[in-house]
Amino acid sequence: MSQYFEVHPDNPQPRLLKQAVQLLERGGVLAVPTDSSYALVCHLDDKAAADRLRRIRQVDDRHHLTLLCRDLSEVASYARVDNRQYRLLKLATPGPYTFILEASKEVPRRVSHPSRKTIGLRVPQHRALSELLALHNAPLLATTLIPPGESDPLNDAHHIRERFEHELAAVIDAGACALAPTTVIDLTPMGTGGEPEVLRLGQGSLQALGL
Repeated sequence: MSQYFEVHPDNPQPRLLKQAVQLLERGGVLAVPTDSSYALVCHLDDKAAADRLRRIRQVDDRHHLTLLCRDLSEVASYARVDNRQYRLLKLATPGPYTFILEASKEVPRRVSHPSRKTIGLRVPQHRALSELLALHNAPLLATTLIPPGESDPLNDAHHIRERFEHELAAVIDAGACALAPTTVIDLTPMGTGGEPEVLRLGQGSLQALGL
């Protein structure tokens, strides 16, 4: 049965988050709150955990996974970012946006898109998740927690635990999240002089980015 960590949304208890980090380091997949919906996360360098994360979502290796990063400098370590792309990222982070970018050599090839060599990246604006990332001291591999065969993400921690208690190492409950997933924007066309392409309109406002 998965563990259940009930943390304060504004002042999350470090003791509980440290326990969650230990589960990640042991190969666990966790359900965590974000500034959009709940997400599934695991250690970036753990192949078995990444495979388990994909199995829970029932997605293949062509489905873009996302790296949850602490800040913009960490994004730049895991993706190739030019000046135009960086200016747009600076406008949007932290916030409920996922950006598709060319993966750097820091990203294991098995988690980037097999043909495009791209990866999703984002900097969430959520206190408990930000502190979890700081304690983990590295990005987390993530995907929106949308159950197989469904179109809407989950946002209730108790429901998530009941539904996935035998597949998750833990659920972090910091209160309900928004029901809308992130806005997903492909920035790779900008690398050749093109314009960003909106792949999914979610919680993040396009107007705020001038798009």
